[in-house]
Amino acid sequence: MLKQISIYAENKKGCFQNITGILMENNINILGSVTNDSAEYGIIRMVVSDPDKGVEVLGKAGYICKTTHVLAVECQDEVGALDKILKTLYSSNININYVYLSFNRETGLPIMVMHTDDVRAVENILINKGYKCD
Repeated sequence: MLKQISIYAENKKGCFQNITGILMENNINILGSVTNDSAEYGIIRMVVSDPDKGVEVLGKAGYICKTTHVLAVECQDEVGALDKILKTLYSSNININYVYLSFNRETGLPIMVMHTDDVRAVENILINKGYKCD
């Protein structure tokens, strides 16, 4: 199970780059990310190499941040891989709130980063079905 940072940021030019610059200056690597926006504000969700430090340095810069546990599920790089995972969860009556893509830097395989209401239960279901989870 991973800890993800959610950053609430104003939807204006340069804001995202400012966030990535702060992370870079603090030697924090972005491992996966997704951005959802609205007219004025957006939520940037990231899995980073040091989430606690990321929240600290971004908070000092004035960003509102929180951490959330997410699940990283490794899958094969093939057509239908995500569909298979989602069918497994659907058959177990599990809802996925959101998902985004990263990859395993050692194997090169895709990793689906998922948020659900009960990350531990979903992790157990997927491990029992033969998936590798973090």
